[in-house]
Amino acid sequence: MRFKFPLMAIGLEVAMIVLFGVFVQYENVQNSGQPSNTSSPAVMNSFFRLYPLFQHVNVMIFVGFGFLMTFLKKYGFSSVGFNFFIAALGLQWGTIIQGLLNDHGEKFHISIHSLISADFSTTTVLVSFGAVLGKISPIQVLIMTILEIAVFNGNEYLFAEIFQATDIGGSMVIHAFGAYFGLAVAGILYRSNQIWEHHNKQSDIHSDLFAMIGTLFLWIFWPSFNSTLAVPEEKQNRAIINTYFSLAACVLTSYAFSSLVERRGKLSMAHIQNATLAGGVAVGTCADMEINPYGSMIIGSIAGIVSVIGFKFLTPFFATTLRIQDTCGVHNLHGLPGIVGGLASIVVIAMGASDVSTTAMQAATLVTSIGTAVAGGLITGLILKLPIWEQPPDEDCYDDCIYWEVPTVDDSLSLSRFQPM
Repeated sequence: MRFKFPLMAIGLEVAMIVLFGVFVQYENVQNSGQPSNTSSPAVMNSFFRLYPLFQHVNVMIFVGFGFLMTFLKKYGFSSVGFNFFIAALGLQWGTIIQGLLNDHGEKFHISIHSLISADFSTTTVLVSFGAVLGKISPIQVLIMTILEIAVFNGNEYLFAEIFQATDIGGSMVIHAFGAYFGLAVAGILYRSNQIWEHHNKQSDIHSDLFAMIGTLFLWIFWPSFNSTLAVPEEKQNRAIINTYFSLAACVLTSYAFSSLVERRGKLSMAHIQNATLAGGVAVGTCADMEINPYGSMIIGSIAGIVSVIGFKFLTPFFATTLRIQDTCGVHNLHGLPGIVGGLASIVVIAMGASDVSTTAMQAATLVTSIGTAVAGGLITGLILKLPIWEQPPDEDCYDDCIYWEVPTVDDSLSLSRFQPM
């Protein structure tokens, strides 16, 4: 890995710089090629209105998702570190792919909307990464990021331009897509020697507390994620309110069902870290619709229940019967709630609460997103399975030591001697 990964990463960054130089312009550059002295008031107003929400989404991506995956006691460096790497690579590549698709290969202007859309495309990879956490190399992480963002943008173009459906919070096109893409990759990379729990695939009180920090950051900022690209004023306000109450209701049902399905009524930290966020995923598709706060609470409550049941019963079934080892349980946090969100939008539109799409187009988007994700994930998995990508051996999975310089106990003691009293 010493030479292959650095060369690939540097080569990709050089390619990004070239692509940005050829295709990307500031939003205030005129078509004639002569830069204007000032940006239009509308552009500046849009930028400053959306920039706080853009930063909220960044907190979710760089902090929330990163720390949520630190529950493995020996994989904290990799969880946060590879999350950082995926996000930095994905936001650049997502900007290029979306711009080329939307402008048909011509030069395009970059705006705050471009940055947010690139963040959303990166989110799909972070969701998928959770399914294969601890089982792939940095080179495989790099390749999966490039391939998945390309497939995601093709599916998003189909959803927005052909179907003209609505999915403001990405329940279907981001969360369900990312989950089933990751599950398809995990199925191809199945390790028969890990049918039982790996000795490194464990958490402790410290790793679980760090993961809970990620949960809280995601929970707090999820209303921003679902409302960032909503139409300003009324619809954006609805998206924030609906997401907030959906998340709140989801917490109660997650706690309740965690106690219900666990022995002696105790709570599972895995359920609390993940299922409490399912309401934000599920309400995403119809977050800006007139579903009333009680409607969002119903969606959130259902999502919490479905997520806990998924963690308790479906994850073991997937691992032993379907031969899909889902490390983080992305199927339960993103896949199932994403389907709930798509189905909820179909019901809401059928009831006349929104006229921006049709039930047929919503159903087509849900089916196409899952189908495209599975097909893309299978192809990506086959590519990642090639032995040239230095996939970690079974005994070294879920361990930082194979890819990171990890301080030993002796190192920690020697460093402590130099700390001020």
